[in-house]
Amino acid sequence: MRVSSPRPVRRWRALSKPQRTELYVRWSLYAVALVQPVVTLGVVAGSFGRDGVTDAESAVAVVGSLAAAALNGVLVRVGMAAYLGRRGRPYAWVAVAGTASAAVSVAELLLGPPVEAEGASFPLTVSILTMTFWIAATAVALSVLETAAAAVAGLLLVALPLLLTGASPGFVAGLLTGCLLGSSIAACTARGSAWTAKVVWELDAAREAQARLAVAEERLRFSRDLHDVLGRNLATIALKSELAVQLARRRRPEAVDQMTEVQRIAQDSQREVREVVRGYRTVELHTELAGAASVLRAANVDCRTELSGAGGLPAEAQSVLGWVVREAATNVLRHSEAANCLFRLRVAGGTAVLEVENDGVPAVPPPRAEGAGSGLRGLGERLAAQGGTLSTAGSGPGRFRLTAELPITARGLAS
Repeated sequence: MRVSSPRPVRRWRALSKPQRTELYVRWSLYAVALVQPVVTLGVVAGSFGRDGVTDAESAVAVVGSLAAAALNGVLVRVGMAAYLGRRGRPYAWVAVAGTASAAVSVAELLLGPPVEAEGASFPLTVSILTMTFWIAATAVALSVLETAAAAVAGLLLVALPLLLTGASPGFVAGLLTGCLLGSSIAACTARGSAWTAKVVWELDAAREAQARLAVAEERLRFSRDLHDVLGRNLATIALKSELAVQLARRRRPEAVDQMTEVQRIAQDSQREVREVVRGYRTVELHTELAGAASVLRAANVDCRTELSGAGGLPAEAQSVLGWVVREAATNVLRHSEAANCLFRLRVAGGTAVLEVENDGVPAVPPPRAEGAGSGLRGLGERLAAQGGTLSTAGSGPGRFRLTAELPITARGLAS
């Protein structure tokens, strides 16, 4: 009896790689925002009962850090959306979170003893922590220059009560310099995490664009071949037909010769068009395997090919199996987030078996678009016409296997 996975696990497996990366980065930044109240609670607990630390200072530190962490979490959420290009920059949320953080820091400094006096480490620690985590959240939401400007403005706002309480300018300058350095490290870490999520989304978009480009190039090649075949012949037919009309009006016997030539050119055109189409409908198995491997590797899919006894396959069997390879590679690119793909072909006992197996299949299939699945249906019909079969099945969590079986003889297909 198969035990189903918990719902959160199924939802996680249903996400694409970019969605998983973004979710991981987002919750990592949320966790970082929660570090602020946790550390503040530790500082408050360590200072409990110590001379010089009042109940008002402790209350402001705990409540203020919780409020600032909540606002920083919201700032991270809207900031990630802005960094990924889904909304404008959240200047209002930066201002709200910054004002709250500055208010907590200023309140701590005003309630505590002078910063250069004994026992002043508690308000200084709380103030520096509060401003550092706000600057880190701001780095996700704004540009580098805007983050630097906001950080300088916020720290200068906090420095004002220090000067008013009698702190020396040298002490304040040194404190601000150290705070800026620490905030810069935190900001770079937060922004680097957001950049990772953005790069993964861009790579996914590039992969989709590459698949669409391959289809467009194939269409362009087909149209170019048709133009090369028909362009000159159709122009010749038009000219000779016009000449035949003029000769017929003059009752010249050469009109028959011209129409005979038109008929010949038209028949040649039909033959050449059939040859062009046959080049697309008749494929060579080894060429298709090499092409599929090249396309998949370009899309960062590790593609392997295993062949056993496939050296003497007749041309008809190679053509049918080549279409299976082409459709399977297309489906891997379109419908999965595959990292590995295996093409396995074995010929034994008068039967050729082609298996295509890949990972990266979502646990919950996306909604099927209208007309989806026509490629596999067409392959099944093509194989059935030759006495073969096409089947699909899962081969493990997140894995998919396509199997094509085709009976063959020494002279060709069994049918």
